[in-house]
Amino acid sequence: MKRIMTRSLVLWFITFAFLGGMVYLGGKTIWFHNDWVQQPFNGHMNTAGGLGKAGKIYDRNNLTLAYSENDERHYSDDQTTREALLHVVGDGTLNISTAVQSRYRTSLSGYNFILGAGIPDSLRPNSDVKLTVDAAACRAAYAAMDGHKGCCVVYNYRTGEVLCDTSTPSYDPAAPPQITEENMSDYDGVYLDNVVSSRFTPGSVFKIITAAAAIENIPDIDRMSFECGGSLDVEGNPITCESAHGTQSFSEAFANSCNCAFAQIAIQVGADQMKATAEKLGFNNDSFRMSDVPLVTSHYDATGAGDNYLAWSGIGQYEDLANPMLMAMICSCVANGGTATSPYIVSDDGNLVDKLNITVNKSKDVEMLASGTAARLRELMKGSAESYAYRGVSLAGLDFYAKTGTAEVGQDKEPTAWFVGFTNDEKHPYAFAAVVTEGGYGITAASPVVEAAIGALVNGK
Repeated sequence: MKRIMTRSLVLWFITFAFLGGMVYLGGKTIWFHNDWVQQPFNGHMNTAGGLGKAGKIYDRNNLTLAYSENDERHYSDDQTTREALLHVVGDGTLNISTAVQSRYRTSLSGYNFILGAGIPDSLRPNSDVKLTVDAAACRAAYAAMDGHKGCCVVYNYRTGEVLCDTSTPSYDPAAPPQITEENMSDYDGVYLDNVVSSRFTPGSVFKIITAAAAIENIPDIDRMSFECGGSLDVEGNPITCESAHGTQSFSEAFANSCNCAFAQIAIQVGADQMKATAEKLGFNNDSFRMSDVPLVTSHYDATGAGDNYLAWSGIGQYEDLANPMLMAMICSCVANGGTATSPYIVSDDGNLVDKLNITVNKSKDVEMLASGTAARLRELMKGSAESYAYRGVSLAGLDFYAKTGTAEVGQDKEPTAWFVGFTNDEKHPYAFAAVVTEGGYGITAASPVVEAAIGALVNGK
């Protein structure tokens, strides 16, 4: 009897384990079926049953960016448009994993969980995908990059719609290159959308973060003055400035982008509070996304580094690394009084919930700063923008707030140029970030890229 009971218990255990495994496997199949079916190794999704019959991809103005005809995938008739939007749209190789054609293959192909990909054309649901980007703005920014590696992003800090996303280097998706060991260096980074998948030494645009740390941790920061003789000795090593700024207030030091002043500020704030502020503003955080595309993690940590390295970290050097989309989000946080609007690039993926105007491609907005801190940063960025405007920077005549960056990267390379900020206009509420590697100064290399993009958005060209 005891042996029969033992065998019964074992049988029941095996039965429940089997049923539990089936439920678990079935649940995973339902939950992850989209991810599994669009893996690059699933060649069927890239043939007649996939992109060969995939739906159209449109920009926000209903310009066709990609379409299928006779079981073949085609792209815009304009080569500059194809190249400028390569990293957003993608191509048939699927090597750009963040592109729409890689991440939304199931939507584009009309794949159905029950019927699979082999649905007759007469029964296929709408498989078109509409994006938030403006092709004209992407073309303008791409041309302004002038062959340099980098990127430009402009997005609406009220709604989260990404209006411009262009990245270089690029190629024509209508004729993907054959990349070999011999020419690999010519295409270094060509499969990365630098807006979401790259991070760069930020240089002086990081002073926005250091300024926020000072506002929140040094109560009398606006009553302090800072001396700059062109160089500051910290632990026997010099922190250098472009010029000797003399005696400055906090606001003047920000407008002058004074390295000597901000090195002192970083040391006074301290490594722990510098890191805490950076993390409030999204650094060291891997949870940020654009639609369902994850942003590469921006990095800041000067813990235990000593005052010299802490000083360099406060001016955007040392080991600091920033993602362009995150920097645009930080600017949206300043514009919005402390809340960063989460960006999205897919306006309509053909699903019913999108047809009902329920946005499923946008993450929750993020509260980053106290409203008072954001307001003070706004004043600081306005002071910088006034000096840029005096030197000829104009964003289609819009009122704007900004910060440039010129990041030293060593190896005898020209600096990485940055321009970040936002416009103050009810009809055109844009947050932006542009990066030009080996471009030199932010005001001469990166600001023209943003000027081109916003000019196209405002003037419709």
